[in-house]
Amino acid sequence: MTSSRDGRDHKVQPLEMAPHYYGGQAVIEGVMMRGADIWAVAVRRPTGQIHIERHPVSDFPDRYPIFKKPLVRGVYALGDAMSIGMKALGISAEQALSEEDEEELPSVAMGASMLLALLVFVGIFILLPSAAVKGVDAVTPGQLGDGAVFHLVESVVRIVVFLGYLSLISLIADIRRVFQYHGAEHKTIAAWEHGEVLDPEVVDRYSTLHVRCGTNFLIMVMLLALVVYTVAGVLVPAPAGGFLVKLLYHVALRVVLLPVVAGLAYESLRLGAAHGDNVLVRAIMKPGLWLQLITTRQPTRDQIEVAIRAFEAVVPEEHRVGRLPSDLPSVLVGPDAAQATDPLDGA
Repeated sequence: MTSSRDGRDHKVQPLEMAPHYYGGQAVIEGVMMRGADIWAVAVRRPTGQIHIERHPVSDFPDRYPIFKKPLVRGVYALGDAMSIGMKALGISAEQALSEEDEEELPSVAMGASMLLALLVFVGIFILLPSAAVKGVDAVTPGQLGDGAVFHLVESVVRIVVFLGYLSLISLIADIRRVFQYHGAEHKTIAAWEHGEVLDPEVVDRYSTLHVRCGTNFLIMVMLLALVVYTVAGVLVPAPAGGFLVKLLYHVALRVVLLPVVAGLAYESLRLGAAHGDNVLVRAIMKPGLWLQLITTRQPTRDQIEVAIRAFEAVVPEEHRVGRLPSDLPSVLVGPDAAQATDPLDGA
């Protein structure tokens, strides 16, 4: 992450900021930001106006403290992030439609989209690598077997498939725009964490790479899966049987252990955020930062404005004083399910 070139001219003394790591996600023509108690999505409509909606973050972990414990909290965080991400994508899809096509997406369609996305994930990143490697093993019996060698090779294939998938979709124009908003999200959070006034020109001086990015989480999942699945495969050998039996074993093993891998990856990200200056931790985080060279792009000023507006909506009012410029574009405030004083009233 880079700091601003002339940060001393723009920084203000940070107020007592909430002890919270802000995060977010790029969506269609916009950005979702997540605070301690509220998540918000800002979307640039075809008219040029910015639509903003705010919603409360679930208090489920407060009601069930076990979901705040190490490893378990990572599994919950993954599920919660997926839920909020899909809701934010649905909002952005509705708002990014042209005026003549504008209509609300039915909840059934959103549910079907989530199910399809889950099936695609399982198919591409779990079933396909296992089937491919098992197929090769069937052609060359005895070369891979079902032990440590198989799991290592299959994990490497999964990482290659993942990198190839990201590289291919990055060639699509609409995906590149999403990656630009991803960069705007990172720049905005980095500028805030460095005590800057969130002026688009100042925000733009920061890097598009950030250590807490979800991309880091994904690559950590891939790398940790290599270790976890290999060890598990040695401890729980494949049952006797033909190709289909062995394939079902490998797929089941990966699905069952996915929460363990996700929990370990989440703890690794927290470690990186808390000890970012440690040489070893920085080395562990490097693969995720390299991967962000694919999943982020340099944003435009308009895109940075959207990210700032989304961020503004989740920061407590007392922390925004002196940190936001007065010349940001006006917004259309949508449904405010957060039931809090709207920070954008009168904008």
